[in-house]
This record gives sequence, structure tokens and C-alpha cells, in this order.
Amino acid sequence: MTVVGIGADGWPGLAPDAREALRAAEAVVAGPRQLALLPPDCTAERVAWPSPLRPAVPGLLAAHEGRRVCVLASGDPMFFGIGRALAEELGPDRLRVLPHPSSASYACARLGWPLEDVEVISFVGRPLAAVGAALHDGRRLLLLSAGAGTPAEIAALLRERGFGPSRMTVLEQLGSDREARREGIAEEWEHPAGDPLNVVAVECRPAPDALRLSLVPGLPDEAFENDGQLTKRHIRAATLAALAPAPGELLWDVGGGSGSIGVEWMRVHRSCRAVAVERDPVRAARIGRNAAALGVPALRVVTGAAPAALDGLPAPDAVFIGGGLTAPGLLDACWAALPVGGRLVANTVTLESEALLAARHRLHGGELTRLAVAHAVPVGTFTGWRQAMPVTQWSVVKSAATQGDSRQGDSQS
Repeated sequence: MTVVGIGADGWPGLAPDAREALRAAEAVVAGPRQLALLPPDCTAERVAWPSPLRPAVPGLLAAHEGRRVCVLASGDPMFFGIGRALAEELGPDRLRVLPHPSSASYACARLGWPLEDVEVISFVGRPLAAVGAALHDGRRLLLLSAGAGTPAEIAALLRERGFGPSRMTVLEQLGSDREARREGIAEEWEHPAGDPLNVVAVECRPAPDALRLSLVPGLPDEAFENDGQLTKRHIRAATLAALAPAPGELLWDVGGGSGSIGVEWMRVHRSCRAVAVERDPVRAARIGRNAAALGVPALRVVTGAAPAALDGLPAPDAVFIGGGLTAPGLLDACWAALPVGGRLVANTVTLESEALLAARHRLHGGELTRLAVAHAVPVGTFTGWRQAMPVTQWSVVKSAATQGDSRQGDSQS
């Protein structure tokens, strides 16, 4: 199968090998906009992608097995494009990709931005809230629009997130003779909807009163909507350090509360994934709102009591238990789900759960730590320390020697 990238300039912008591949094809598969760019001398059967696209890929490939098939895609098919799905289905050895310059390359060329310094986020089939994790003073973003209304939606989100002073540039029909450009400030954005084929460039500038959200775990407590069921900032930072997230890994956040651990895990890298398990429906809904507000709307929320709610979840790379440690079978279920090399971190403030963690520490090793934080507060006309409840934390990496049944060391679980 050959995958040909095409730009807004259409057939004239294609290289000779791309034109040859399209003329030789027995079937060309593409979206309606791309199919309309083909000239009459491309005599192949024209097949429009069904919607939704990704689930239809296996069936469509099977229907054209044995034919010379060309897939026509926008720009670089391997950059937020259909090339990824085809490579995963067919394998790279059965795929020939002829890329065209991407819209990101065109945009950076027009703006004079080094592409390697720009963060690119696609909103095609993805939630707009994902931009929240990329908003930092001075950062340059390229946002791939889902349609004509996306620029106004981005401006509204920037205002809501405290980045109203950010400069926006909308680049339409890049590479074609209909190329156009509109500019403005997010908090003053009043441009009408333009061409649906557009890219939005954003130079991030926060408002003076915007809450500063660091990339380092330990966001301010006020960044999270909560009812008090929140792993506080300093304990949260220590907990994330023990969980040690890495790109592509999956976390179970058991007893999610406000979702702060799962949210901060996912903010470490855009490929990090998390499932928050929370039995209280009100808190579960709150976790979803926190995830969207802090730029990780893909965080999955499961409403139900653990360990039963863990059944059927994908295997985690790490597990955090922030509540419910004494629930029968909870620790056993979490331990059994971890692969060798997986990490488990559990926090508690009660003596009963502390005894449970001490028993597991004797059985499996790891680190048992007491975390204590005190804050300076007024004492009359002076200042003194107010001690928060100390937190006992057990963190452990599962080894081949400790992957057996964990129940032998404890009768409470």
C-alpha cells in the first residue's frame, strides 16, 4: 500500500513519484476533500473513508486485499495522520509513504519559528482541553484545528485558563493560492469563522493573576477543585517522585479523591495514562473536571469501590492507593495486577492502615517513610508552626522474588 501526502495546493504540488503512484492505483482511499483534488486522468476507484475512521481501517483493507491501493492524506501522513493506523495494521514493511510538507512545517516557515521549539497539538477528534497542559509563559504552540470554529474555541479556552493576553495567528489554506492569515489577542478575539482548513499559532502570555502551573509535580492545592479529599501539595510531590512516571506508562489511582495524583502523573508526559478509581459519584465527577481543567482530559474515571472496580482494567505500570487500604482484598488485587518492575505506593494517616503497610514492608521490602509537613501560622502577634497529620508511605518495586501471593504476611486484607 502506498500512502501519499497532499497539500492544499493539490495535484500541482505533488512530486512525480506521488503522481505516478496515484495514476497506477486501482483504488484511491481518502476523505472527500482529498478525493476532490485528483484530476480526471486518475482513473482508480475513489473510496471515501467511513466515519468513524479508525475502527473501519481493518475492514476496508480486507475489502481491497490484492489490489494496488493508494491512500491520500493531508500533509505528512505520519504526523497526526492516517499513516500511524495503517502502519499498526499492516506493519511498516507493507507500507510505502510519500510525505508532503506538514501544516506545521508550513506554519513555522510563515512565522519564522524553529519547528523543534514548538509544541504541536491536534484537535482533530481530540478534546480541546488538552491544550491546558501546554500553557506556559513564552511557549509557542501550533494547534491543528478541527474546523472553522476551532480558533474562537481556542480563544475562549485561553481566556478561561488565564492566558487571555496570548497572541493568536490563524493560518488558513497553507501552501495554496488561497492562503490567508488573521491575527489578534485571545481576550479580544472577535474574528468570524473562516476557512475550516486552518492552523492556530499561539504565543502564550498569562494574565497577571493567572495561577502558575509548574511542570514539576506538586501543583498548588488551589489548582484542584476539592472537598478536602486531596493529597496535599508537598505529600503529592513526594508521592509522584516515588511513583516515578515515565512516558507511555499507565497508573491506577485507587481511591482517587480529587484525582490529583492521576492528573499530575499525566501532566509529566503527553503519553502517560491514568485510571482513577473512586466509589463516590460526586467525587468521580470532580476528578473529571479537574482533569479537563488541568489539560489531561483523557484521564479515565471509573466509579466504583475497589477491588471490584479494578476488574477488567488494563494492567498498570504503577499503582497509587490513597484510600481504602483496609478494604478486604484491595492490596492483594493491586499487587497481583502489577508486573515485575511495577511500582506500588500507598499513603495513610491511620494507625490501622499503618500496621497493614508495616506488615507488607516486612514481607516485600521497599521503603517505609513517615512524611511530616508543618506550616508557619500566626500565634498571637508571633509566628509558630502548625503540624499537619503525618503520612506514612510505603513504596515498593515488584521483583521476581516478591511477585507471589502477598496475603501470607497479613490477615487484614
